[in-house]
Amino acid sequence: MLVEEIMIQDVITLAPTDTIAEALHLLDTYKIRHIPIVNHAHHIVGIISDRDIRDASPSILNPSSKSTELSEPIHRIMQKNVITAHPLDFVEDIANVFYENQIGCIPVTQENRLIGVVTERDLLRSFIQLTGSHKPGSHIEVKVKNQAGVLSDVTAIFGQHRTNILSVLVYPHKDDRYKVLVFRVQTFNPLSIINDLRDHGYEVIWPKPLESTL
Repeated sequence: MLVEEIMIQDVITLAPTDTIAEALHLLDTYKIRHIPIVNHAHHIVGIISDRDIRDASPSILNPSSKSTELSEPIHRIMQKNVITAHPLDFVEDIANVFYENQIGCIPVTQENRLIGVVTERDLLRSFIQLTGSHKPGSHIEVKVKNQAGVLSDVTAIFGQHRTNILSVLVYPHKDDRYKVLVFRVQTFNPLSIINDLRDHGYEVIWPKPLESTL
């Protein structure tokens, strides 16, 4: 999945000379958390977050504080070292950038011009779509050997049961000799598939096997 598929294209922006008060108004009006700052050529020159605004706003707990701070231009408090993405970047690579830099929004640029933004919420929505968790179905986790061809062998069993696979993820196992295949399948009764997987020697770690009551 590419960034251009999940980015927001209708981006609210401000100029560096706009005031902090204007930024606060836009954040409250549109219920957003970040605003890219652009110049006359629509090149990204900074970004401001709701946290930046809160830090710059006068405290309501201090009666002696003045509201002159809100009339200051945005460039006084905006973050100037902006991490950007390209529309053809992969979403999973951008997710790693979010995590490593602890940020909540990345502007998307093409030929130095702002064309969109990606937020944490956009990433979460794309993760939900990739996992198929927004669709009704069942969750199956299978522990397999970490070797080539094992994924096709396991999915062949699902095919024999004519069960549609909504998504499949591959997770590392604590033992490097194995990995975990996580399936989301379009059925509410996967018992026959689970039994068949176990008959073929695969360890189904979820759903866990029912313990004998004897």
